Formats: sequence, C-alpha cells, structure tokens
Amino acid sequence: MLSGLLTHSIGSLNELTKLYLGKNQINGRIPSEILSCSKLQLLDLGSNRLAGEIPKELGLLSSLEISLNLSHNQFSGEIPSEFSSLGKLGVLDLSHNKLTGNLDALSSLQNLVSLNVSFNGFSGELPNTPFFHKLPLSDLAENQGLYITAINSSDKTQSESHKKSVMKLVMSILLSTSVALVLLTVYVLIRSHIANESRAQADSWEMTLYQKFDLSIDEIVMNLTSSNVIGTGSSGVVYKVSIPNGEILAVKKMWLLTSSEESRAFENEIGTLGSIRHKNIIRLLGWGSNRNLKLLFYDYLPNGSLSSLLHGSGKGKAEWETRYDVILGVAHALSYLHHDCVPSIIHGDVKAMNVLLGPGFQPYLADFGLARIATGNGGGGGGDDTENSMQGQRHYLAGSYGYMAPEHASMQPITEKSDVYSYGIVVLEVLTGSHPLDPTLPMGAPLVQWVRNHLANKGDPSDILDSKLKGRSDPTMHEMLQTLAVSFLCVSTKASDRPTMKDVVAMLKEIKPIESSRVDHDVLKKGGLTSASHSSSTTIKSPSPPPRNNAVVTHGSSNCSYNFSDESNS
Repeated sequence: MLSGLLTHSIGSLNELTKLYLGKNQINGRIPSEILSCSKLQLLDLGSNRLAGEIPKELGLLSSLEISLNLSHNQFSGEIPSEFSSLGKLGVLDLSHNKLTGNLDALSSLQNLVSLNVSFNGFSGELPNTPFFHKLPLSDLAENQGLYITAINSSDKTQSESHKKSVMKLVMSILLSTSVALVLLTVYVLIRSHIANESRAQADSWEMTLYQKFDLSIDEIVMNLTSSNVIGTGSSGVVYKVSIPNGEILAVKKMWLLTSSEESRAFENEIGTLGSIRHKNIIRLLGWGSNRNLKLLFYDYLPNGSLSSLLHGSGKGKAEWETRYDVILGVAHALSYLHHDCVPSIIHGDVKAMNVLLGPGFQPYLADFGLARIATGNGGGGGGDDTENSMQGQRHYLAGSYGYMAPEHASMQPITEKSDVYSYGIVVLEVLTGSHPLDPTLPMGAPLVQWVRNHLANKGDPSDILDSKLKGRSDPTMHEMLQTLAVSFLCVSTKASDRPTMKDVVAMLKEIKPIESSRVDHDVLKKGGLTSASHSSSTTIKSPSPPPRNNAVVTHGSSNCSYNFSDESNS
C-alpha cells in the first residue's frame, strides 16, 4: 500500500542490487537519478500507477541482468533506444501499459529468456530473430499493429546453434557451482576444527585467590549479566555476584581493548592491589583469566561510590561529618601509596567514581587499572619527599576529564603531584556538590575555574558550598572553608606548588581533630590552631566569624599558601 512519488534520492542507493516495489500505489515518473544505482541487477516496479515515458537511464544500467518489470502501469511513448544496451538482461516485462512504436530496440538482447509486451499499442514487424519467433502469442497479444514474417532455414540453424551455446553455458555453470560447494565444505570443516581448538584453549582458566572461599568460576561467569552491573571504571565493568557460601563479591570484567592495553590494565591491578594492604584501599580477593576473559574479585561494598552519594538519586544527603571522613580516608590512602610504598605508586585516576563506600560510609580507593610505579629523580625511595615520575616514560595521558592535572597537556612529567591535583578536584566536588564538568555552572566553566572566578571577584567563599551544607554553626563553617583552602593548595597549576599527600593528611587532621576533646573553641574564635605532625609544622589561621575575604593555610615542608581575595588567581 505504498503511495506517492519515487524521489530523486533513489540515486543515493548506489550499492543496491535488487529493488522490489511491485504491487503498490506509487505514481509519477521514474526519476532519472535511477542511473546512479549502478549495481542494480533486478528492478520490479510492476502493478503501480507510474506514468510518462520510460526513462532512457534504465537502458544505461548495464548491471541489469536478472529482471526488469514495468508491467501494469501507465507508461506511454516508445521503448528507449538505449534498451539495446541491456545485453545481460534475462527477463523483461512491459505488458499492460500504453507503449507504442516498434520492438527494434529489443532485437539485440541475446540473453533474454522471457519477454512480455502484451496489452500495449506496439506496431511494425516483429524482430526477425529465433527468440521473437518462438515467443508465445500470449506475450504479444493485444498489440494490433504487430506482424510476423516467416522464419527461414538459416534462422533454424542459428536457433540450433543458440541452443547448443546455452547448453554449454548451463553445464559450465553447474560444474563451477559443484566445485565451489566442495571447496566451501572443506573450508567450513577446517574452520570448525580451528574454532574447537580455540574454544578449548579459551575455556582453560588460570586462577589465583588471596583468600580462602568456595568459588566456582563457571557460576561467576554465568552471573556476569546486565542486571548485575553495579558500575563501570576506566578499565572494566563491575558486577555484583553471589557465591555458594553466601558471600557477595564485586567482580570486575576488564574491557576488551587491544591486547596490550587490556593486559597492562589487568597486570596493573594485580601487581598493585595484590601487594598492598590499607584500610582505605579496596581489597583484591583474587583473579581469574583465560583467553577471552580477565576477571578481578573484590569485596562488595554496599553503599556505592562517592559520585553516586553526591550526584545520585539521593544526592547530597551526606552530612559534613560523613563527607569529611571520606576525603580524609582517601587522603590517607594516597599518602600510603606515595610515601609508605617502596617504590611509590601513582594511582593515575583519582575521581569520585573511584572512591567506593563500605559500611558506615568508610571510603575505599579503587580502580588501579591506570596505576604506575614511580621512580625518584634523585633515587629517593617511596617514603622520601623526592618528587617521582612515572616509570619508563616521561608523559602518560591517563585519567578522567575534569580530574586530570594540567601537566597531562604539557611537557611536564607525571608525578605523585598529579594525583594530588585530582584529589583536590574531588575535595572541591565534595564541598560544592557539583561535578567537575557540570554543564549548569555559569558560562560553562569547569568547576575549578568557576570557583577561582568567584573568589577572584571577592565573592563570599561560603556561597560556593553545597546548599545542603549551608546554615551550619560557625565552627562547622570554619572547617569547611579551611578544607576549601586545602583543596586550592592541591589544585595549584604548578605541580611544585602543591603539597604532598602526607602534608594534606596533616592539614586535614588539624582542621578537624579526630578526638573532639582536642578542639579548643576558644582558640578557634581567636583564629589560631597549631600542631606538629611528621616532623613538620602545620598552622591554619582564620578569622571568626567564618572568613569572607581572607584565609591562609601554610605548611612548612610544602611552602604553600592560598588567599581568598586579591591573589586568588595566582
């Protein structure tokens, strides 16, 4: 029941080989752009309402070799002389139209096996060829002006010769088809044998477990379904899987990238998490690998990620105390990687999505697929303050947009300070409740630039805080604004201006001491709080009430400072 016109856009189907549009209600003319369908072998436009002259372009489609059906339409005029070029055509049906003139244009079509021109207005002598003399009268009916001449003996000889040629052609085709089928059968058998060997190799699993528990790799694989997906990371997709003993695991299936990338991310996680232990770093329980799959087994953490806590369905529900504990725990984890591991480890992809939350919202740093071992420029170990760079290469573009340090786009080396920058962005995200690339921020600026602009314009620092964190007591506001100052030390453009993670931990502890009895509110109101940690001094000063114009955080070993007013762009 298709209706309407054949549009000129039909010419864009330049790879089309067969077009069936018969028995519809298509009207109008055949557009000349049909010539662009240069690979068309079969065209069926029969039983429609097409009118006008048959376009000469149809006769120029040298690829037409199977069938051309224009019957039961309202075509008028003569058969285009270009139809004599359709030397490969096998079937032609022009019946039930209003065509006139003679059939001379069809006399040279040597490969025709079927022709129907009945119920038209053709006239003149029928082409004097064996094919036309043997046409059934029904295929020539209702053309009052057509007439036939007697066939002579030479025509009979030509007819017999044509029959022999056809038989030879048919036999050649049958023989070629038989050979092709034999070769195809041999090919399928060989491919099947190779596939069976590959499948046997793929089913062979290599496994290592760091904990004792009942684990069936087949049951694990069966549960890697879309309904069990709980998250994705830079190196794979994570599933929630129950094992026979009732425990629940988080299973990461590595992305199937190029073999080198996939192997590198898999080995990074095994090499890093298999050798370290920290209360704020996700625990690797084991791994399994075969030719097609690489799986990592972790503890399942029920509270999702920091990103889902901040931006999920119940976004921003966490109190300041919970958020502070999360960023302090992540700082401890990074400090452990940078200063307590020998050699030190650069995580490479610190972001809110990679901070997982366990019972009581205890944070765990996860996704070590981009982690790298760092080597000290001066030969320092993991516990030194010597700045390290990634082993084996000066630069390495890795991480997530919005969290990557500026040195990723320059000729500077990637060091632990790159992790510090990403951590600073996470702290800003926690304080503001906005994603680093939040499109709703003014002028479409990234989060860090928006905060810088706000403070450069002498805006109230408290205005950038998450609305769910506002309206707290002065001591709490003081803690949040001091944490904001620490975050801006971390996101300094120059890597050398950023504090180490050991210093960040010290500063955060001074902002909100672990034991509440240590907090001297009288001292806070006077603007001073001093302590010593890791053989270095930390001083945090802020006026009371909570600062609008000026706040300074200094650390002896880092030589870092931030000012909320005139120098906020420095």
